[in-house]
Amino acid sequence: MEGSDTITAVSSTPLSQSPSPSPSSSSPPSVILSPCAACKILRRRCADRCVLAPYFPPTDPAKFAIAHRVYGASNIIKFLQELPESQRADAVSSLVYEASARIRDPVYGSAGAICQLQKQVNELQAQLAKAQAELVNMQCQQANLVALVCREFAQSHQSVDDFNSNSPHSGFQSINQSYFEDTNVNPLWEPLWTS
Repeated sequence: MEGSDTITAVSSTPLSQSPSPSPSSSSPPSVILSPCAACKILRRRCADRCVLAPYFPPTDPAKFAIAHRVYGASNIIKFLQELPESQRADAVSSLVYEASARIRDPVYGSAGAICQLQKQVNELQAQLAKAQAELVNMQCQQANLVALVCREFAQSHQSVDDFNSNSPHSGFQSINQSYFEDTNVNPLWEPLWTS
């Protein structure tokens, strides 16, 4: 028990793992306050130049645990060492994504998720095409309806104009004459006309 307390106290103190190349170096040695999540899970001391430290911070141990479960620590380290530093962050996020997809779906992994998303995209594109076709159809129906209403309106004005231009008062006079020639209505109107 006492030995493990001593190791814990030693590992939590900031130590420089690699000796400085020259004693007159102007840059101070990097200080590690706590080991990265990878080194915590692997139960080893985090070195100054730990390849995993920038990408697996101590605040997010689940990130490394997922990748470690699928790929293994040595494969992750080898993979990161082969890449230039500018591509390592993207590679780690891809590893973690693919590992979590593989844990969720051991058979298809991330390919299953991609296939499912592609299926959803195809269904949504088909729905969009159907909605656009319905919209075009409704616009054509509206245009046809407007054209029909305009044509009917123009024909009704044409017939009224033709009627008025041929005999402006003949229609009205014939209606009046037929109305007043009726014997049942004349006695009602006679007192008005005699005064």
